[in-house]
Amino acid sequence: MGKVDPLQSSERKPLEESEDQWGTVLAAQANFYWVRLDSHFPLAEKNFLTQDNLSNGSLLCTRRARLKKMGQQVIVGDRVRVETPDGVGERGAIAEVLPRQTLLDRPPVANANQILLVFALAEPTPDPYQLSRFLVKAESTRLPVCLCLNKQDLVSQAIQTQWRDRLTTWGYPPLLISAKEHRCLDQLTSQLQGRTTVVCGPSGVGKSSLINQLAPGLNLRVGKVSGKLGRGRHTTRHIELFELPTGGFLADTPGFNQPDITCSPDALGHYFPEIRQCLTTQQCQFSNCLHRDEPGCQIRGDWPRYDYYLTMLEAAIAQQQVLNHQPDSESTVKVKIAESGKRQQEPKLQAKKYRRLSRRSQNQALQNFCNELTDTNDAQLLSELDDFL
Repeated sequence: MGKVDPLQSSERKPLEESEDQWGTVLAAQANFYWVRLDSHFPLAEKNFLTQDNLSNGSLLCTRRARLKKMGQQVIVGDRVRVETPDGVGERGAIAEVLPRQTLLDRPPVANANQILLVFALAEPTPDPYQLSRFLVKAESTRLPVCLCLNKQDLVSQAIQTQWRDRLTTWGYPPLLISAKEHRCLDQLTSQLQGRTTVVCGPSGVGKSSLINQLAPGLNLRVGKVSGKLGRGRHTTRHIELFELPTGGFLADTPGFNQPDITCSPDALGHYFPEIRQCLTTQQCQFSNCLHRDEPGCQIRGDWPRYDYYLTMLEAAIAQQQVLNHQPDSESTVKVKIAESGKRQQEPKLQAKKYRRLSRRSQNQALQNFCNELTDTNDAQLLSELDDFL
């Protein structure tokens, strides 16, 4: 006897054709979506909890043509209404997308509650400047940031204490764990319970291994760290939501080693907890102070990440100058307002340098030329016209 498909199991009741269901989009690919319904497919069924088939109580859906005409995109994390599945209840159609509470553009995730930034204490060794860039990028989302340091089993207690004290002065008391040996995961589990958390960090720090521990049964592919380059290989290629046994979701995102920071120079300081803390007790002389060389600045000084701040500030100023001095007629970007009201820039399509004249334009030019000949009655021009024809 072959293996029974849980979707065909008699214990699972098919959806009523007239009953609409609400759910959460777990994954999206092309025009198909896996949606975790709220009242069907209980979490206890773990036969489908694999990387290749995201069923674990999910329903394969398409998007109604009406939403496509409206320009309504469906992304991972969206709360959606599913209507009229087929006769056996194995397919559905997304008919409505609820307003998003939060929206991340890169990676595109809706309704996230917090950012879980994962770094490793060893293999690869953490780079303080790279870590600062990730923290600034996470702060720019305006979501709470939880910093986790993995692979504590590979370093001594002294190194662990050193990093814990250092990051605490930055404003990020870290959680030190070992996903491989399942150490100190209880506190992290409680931090994730009931929330939608976006997991990010460089490649090779153990994000997939950590998710495998937090949601047993997934068996996500785990990559090895390159000994020559000192960094990991990408194992996650797209965004997926994984449901936690204790409640909540984890959004696994592709790893990258250098996040882009596209904020304005005057906004950069708000993404450093050290600066925010100073501004609560004292104010600079100027309201738009960049904390660089302005007179009377109370922030400029000897604090651990000040040099990192200046480096990022120079990059932000250079980027702002390019945007300000770029003529509109030659601009390579256009401003587009997203559904959330956020202004974002998109590259313009390159215009053709040489465009062939239409027949109508050619005929009109010839007609104008003939009119000029009639008005001037110039024999020489008439001769040139004969040669032209």
